[in-house]
Amino acid sequence: MTDGIVVANFRRALLDRPITVTLGLTGPDGRPSLTPMWFDHADGKVLINTAAHRPKTGWIRANPRLTVLVVNPDNPYHWVQIKCTVEQEKRERAPGGEAVTAQVDWLWTKDTANPPPYGLRDPAIEEERILFVCRIDRIATFGEP
Repeated sequence: MTDGIVVANFRRALLDRPITVTLGLTGPDGRPSLTPMWFDHADGKVLINTAAHRPKTGWIRANPRLTVLVVNPDNPYHWVQIKCTVEQEKRERAPGGEAVTAQVDWLWTKDTANPPPYGLRDPAIEEERILFVCRIDRIATFGEP
């Protein structure tokens, strides 16, 4: 699932690693809200997979401009910042939603080395996953590995 973002090879390698990234978005009070999450990209798009019931899902819908910061855990002065805008929302329970499930299962395996299915669903609710597909508006990079 990781193809399509055109950056220098040593930065691309960073994007493909199992790293917890920081997602920046605008909260309801107008301030930046930062949250750690897993990262994926495909076909030149940033993929943001989250649970439908989480507040950030509504915040993304209200203001679909996002920033992802990927910091090299081996060198904090090597990073990639991707500014992006949501183009499409895919729901797990909608037609074609199996792609949303497959994507979160893939992230789970990539980032935890555990086999699918995704193991952090909230057992207290019938959790639905949402996949925001985002176009890349701008990429900024700094440092070398």
